[in-house]
Amino acid sequence: MTRSVRFVSVLVFVAVVAVAPAAADVWQIDGAHPSARFSVTHLMISTMRGEFDSMSGTVEFDGKSIASIKVDATIDATSMRTRDEKRDGHLKSPEVCDVAKHPTLTFKSTKVVPGSGGAFKLVGDLTMDGVTKEVTLDATGPSQVIKGMRGESRVVVSDTVAITLDIEAKLSSPTAPAASAPAAAIK
Repeated sequence: MTRSVRFVSVLVFVAVVAVAPAAADVWQIDGAHPSARFSVTHLMISTMRGEFDSMSGTVEFDGKSIASIKVDATIDATSMRTRDEKRDGHLKSPEVCDVAKHPTLTFKSTKVVPGSGGAFKLVGDLTMDGVTKEVTLDATGPSQVIKGMRGESRVVVSDTVAITLDIEAKLSSPTAPAASAPAAAIK
């Protein structure tokens, strides 16, 4: 059986430091805060979104140049969820993603294309279901660094919040024909 899985869009927000160390710092992706989401067109009319609950990896940044950013991320494919248990089971099955055979997705950046306003493109190799393809991800950063309660460096949450609404609706009850409509128009 030939299978193809198509990611319609991938959005990754990369949080990195803005300090200027002598060499690139290596930051561990904090497992409690990352977001790995996906979306696909459903029935050719709406967008179905899902996410992965578990991700790990590293971010390197020299503190000076956006072009120095390197990301190496691993996503636990078994943590995929779409808020529909039956659909989640189907997506994880051998018919679609076969997470038993390919339990991780990996992304390793190969270059950065600087943008404006803190935005940039992160180009790299995405491996999913045993197939590796070059992808370009939209990214933002670096974010401000603060010291945590224990003196550790942390990245601050931004002032900007992105909200996306994807809606697929069903007609709950048809509207009754207007009382003044002629009988010939009612079928």
